[in-house]
Amino acid sequence: MGTGLLRDRGLPNETESQLLERARNGDRAAVKEIYDRYSGYLAATCSRFLPDPRDQKDALQESFVKIFSSLDSFDYRGEGSLKAWMRRVLVNECLKVLRGMRRGVPIVFEESIRDVAEEEDTDPPDIDKVPAQAIHEMIQSLPEGYRTVLNLYAMESKSHKEIAGLLGISENTSASQLHRARTILARMIKEYKEKSR
Repeated sequence: MGTGLLRDRGLPNETESQLLERARNGDRAAVKEIYDRYSGYLAATCSRFLPDPRDQKDALQESFVKIFSSLDSFDYRGEGSLKAWMRRVLVNECLKVLRGMRRGVPIVFEESIRDVAEEEDTDPPDIDKVPAQAIHEMIQSLPEGYRTVLNLYAMESKSHKEIAGLLGISENTSASQLHRARTILARMIKEYKEKSR
């Protein structure tokens, strides 16, 4: 069996560029393969930003509409670039939801900045023996502002300047939100570990 036949069937060993090329040429099987290959990854990313399953579903659906309608204009830059671009589209869609463009209730950021030195300064918590799902649930339970900044900083590798631009807040507010998110998360992890003893 030749490799061309494998590619025509859209098997998992097909490269991103091959899949993209087929999708751009109108191959519906390739479009389905892109969805099947990346929807779980994007859904997990989405759930970090949006705890409400309805918001997750809406953001994911809207992201795929934008992704598939923009494939022709996407600038492919090597293996992994399609996945990275799809993630950026999704994160931007999640931020739209959080900014209240869909729900009518905007995300709230605390603008009054207390001196972060007055807050409990914690060492990074030891997360050994804490299941990933438990940590995910702790992050989801954070207030929206804290959770959003934490995700953008820690998971999307955004600087405070970039976060400030994305969310329409000051860099100091971004730094403060991150510090508070980490403090609360460290406390939750400590409590979880104490209960698990």
